[in-house]
Amino acid sequence: MDRFQFKKKYGQNFLRDETIPSKIVSASTIPSNALVIEIGPGAGILTKQLSLVAKQVVSYEVDRDLKPILEEYLKDCKNVDIIYDDFLNRDMSEDLKDYSYDSLYVVANLPYYITTPILMKLIDAPLFIDKIVIMVQKEVGDRFSAKPGSKEYGSITVYLNYFFEAKKLFDVSRNCFVPKPNVDSVILSFVRKKEVPFVSDFSFFTKVVRDSFQYKRKTLRNNLKAYDMTVVERVLEKYHYPLNVRAEQLPLEVFVEISNAFGQKD
Repeated sequence: MDRFQFKKKYGQNFLRDETIPSKIVSASTIPSNALVIEIGPGAGILTKQLSLVAKQVVSYEVDRDLKPILEEYLKDCKNVDIIYDDFLNRDMSEDLKDYSYDSLYVVANLPYYITTPILMKLIDAPLFIDKIVIMVQKEVGDRFSAKPGSKEYGSITVYLNYFFEAKKLFDVSRNCFVPKPNVDSVILSFVRKKEVPFVSDFSFFTKVVRDSFQYKRKTLRNNLKAYDMTVVERVLEKYHYPLNVRAEQLPLEVFVEISNAFGQKD
């Protein structure tokens, strides 16, 4: 890696502390019959640890210049396949159709600059992902795992909470990377819920959530003024919230009930 030219456009910050991948894998509790998707293996330090516990590891790497490094470092890892392409352009169902596995995990050190698009692709995937364990920028991690009432709580938090139970596992210092980034990181886990709340129209539910947070400092009365406010008010009163409440104060079930109360497509 000494001669490798790190590329800023890919947000390349590789782990150099080998204790961190071990901690990530241990905290992920990966079953032996699981297939693990990894996005951005870098120099392969986490990939190798994953290969020791999973049935199969499928990694996506956008930078083909890493191919000789990964092939050499992972030459003894017979259960690792690397797809050299942009994960965001891939059809995961097609990529995994020939693999046999009992559970599907995602474990990855995500590039900071495309963390949210990757996470949204995973959530929207037609595949059932049992657990996601990701390393992200600490500030972003705070937003993903935020609770109602905190300033970090936003529309993506609600969206994630619909499908997954989010939990912060541990922090990772910027000193554990090369080159050293300007921020610290955090490891988060998202465990798929066995049951999700019923919504009559999921696309309308996501629109309600998005509109509710359109202007963070404005109240629901202002952000949802295009909606029938008598419907919104009726739901809020049930949960003892006023119309001048901000979206960041509301738990998932309130957004679900507002959406279902309209019972319509947008």
